[in-house]
Amino acid sequence: MISKTYSIPNISCGHCAATIERELSSLQGMKNVTTQIEPKQVIVEVSHESVFRDVEDTLNEIGYPTVAASR
Repeated sequence: MISKTYSIPNISCGHCAATIERELSSLQGMKNVTTQIEPKQVIVEVSHESVFRDVEDTLNEIGYPTVAASR
């Protein structure tokens, strides 16, 4: 598995976290999603690096634009 951490500045509550996890969990190749309200991060584990583009596109579509924090 490959993991990546995204900084999501506008995560503010449990509803935000639940929305993000629900939407990303449905992506093909997604293995695990963890949302942390503080420090406003989403950690994803995927089967292949190509899934990261889908993750980023989905986060933008649902109103949680990303900033890649680390790999």
